[in-house]
Amino acid sequence: MAFFSLMIIGAAAGFLATRLMRLNTDVPTTVAIGVFGALIGGFALRGLTMMLGALAGFVGAVLGALLLLWLWKTYVR
Repeated sequence: MAFFSLMIIGAAAGFLATRLMRLNTDVPTTVAIGVFGALIGGFALRGLTMMLGALAGFVGAVLGALLLLWLWKTYVR
């Protein structure tokens, strides 16, 4: 069950992050960016998640996805 919730939250975070960065990607790339961003943001903001709950987890996922997109856009393209 946690895997599916990670996929759904990751897809939403990846979609939001790609729109904020004005980047057009396909669906699998958007989901992958969101999931890996959720992992990065989840580890970085674990303490904040304990204090503020699920909203902080979503914010961390979006921030992690934005960081990953910025690194990808800067160094891969």
